Amino acid sequence: MKKIIYLLSLIFLICFNAFSQTPYTNAVYRHEIKSVVFYNTDKPASFPIITLNSTEQVVLGFDDLTGGSRNFYYTIEHCDANWNPSNLSPAEYLQSFTNDRIFDYRYSTATFQKYTHYEVKLPNDNIAPKIPGNYILKVYEDGDEAKMILTRRLYVVSKKVNVAANVTASNNVAARRTNQKLNLTIDYTGLNVQNPNHDLRVFVMQNARPETGYMNTQPTYIRGNQLVYNDVNINDFSGRNEFRHFDTRSLKLNSEHISKIYRDTANTVVLLTDPNRNLPNYILLYDNDGKFFIINQDGNDPRVDADYAHVYFTLAANKPETQGTPYIVGQFNDYKLDENSRMQYDAAGRFYTHLFLKQGVYDYQYVWVDNATQRASDTALEGNYFETENEYQVLVYYRPPGARWEELVGYSFLNTAKQ
Repeated sequence: MKKIIYLLSLIFLICFNAFSQTPYTNAVYRHEIKSVVFYNTDKPASFPIITLNSTEQVVLGFDDLTGGSRNFYYTIEHCDANWNPSNLSPAEYLQSFTNDRIFDYRYSTATFQKYTHYEVKLPNDNIAPKIPGNYILKVYEDGDEAKMILTRRLYVVSKKVNVAANVTASNNVAARRTNQKLNLTIDYTGLNVQNPNHDLRVFVMQNARPETGYMNTQPTYIRGNQLVYNDVNINDFSGRNEFRHFDTRSLKLNSEHISKIYRDTANTVVLLTDPNRNLPNYILLYDNDGKFFIINQDGNDPRVDADYAHVYFTLAANKPETQGTPYIVGQFNDYKLDENSRMQYDAAGRFYTHLFLKQGVYDYQYVWVDNATQRASDTALEGNYFETENEYQVLVYYRPPGARWEELVGYSFLNTAKQ
């Protein structure tokens, strides 16, 4: 009996350790939680980064479609550059309490869909980071982390290095018409760096999408106190295409890309059919680089008076279902490829789905998953062009001598249209 108990305990520990080392990501764990926004308060939908010990804050907002009020708690945990837990005690990275309850909530008004909107700003008097780095924000119910509601990635920087970056055409001749290459120079003057190849790492991502990112672990060469990353084979990104978008700021009239709006016991929005955009040449379109904005043109406060609608999407992919499946993604669903974003095939040879979304302006795109290879491609249906306007985020991580954690010591933002 003791042997069985020992084996079960061993299996539990192995599973627990494996789970605890799983990288944290942006995720929503309950189907009734919708419209999660998380950004620097200086600008809606902005990258969720703040400077340590400054007046900057991020705001988290989300809706609970069950209505009423629930006991939601939150905390933050320090992580390394790869979003694994740093395994520090909360006293080492938090200035005050280890968790707090979300007290700011309001009920929806004059909407078909009833919901409760929750909101919290960080840092605050109860939860504040002590050291720079990556932090995962956790929201859970009844003070029990086993009842996880959602997680969001938070970046806390203490700027100790200078970052110079520029975007050029790819050095690969075959990719000149499709790819955008970033060249970086990191000046770490004044920083105690004993081994530049080990102590500093640079992560670069496109449009705040970690799945597009490259982790630079070694520079191309070192020039004095500068690390130069310009090798022909690194930081070479697919330009992709501008995002598609639709506008439901008003449900009283058809706006751009909307075919029909029905309002009865619920709101229904039917979008125009989307074509396959993998064309020979780039076409200029304006987008929000994958973001979404909760806006109600007919109300006063979209946080509580914007309504929800069943939004119907149709895609003429010019591909049969035997070849693969498209998924609809954007910042609004954390670019997740799952059953909620998967599209179905109809008898007319088109793919379709519907999503339950709050009023606003949404960017989205289609990702094609090939049946034979099971590989996901966000260019197969959208196209891939050097001319595409993109945002890039550059994050510099540093491990101090003798430290057990990594700090975020540099950040740079680039826009290919505003260099």
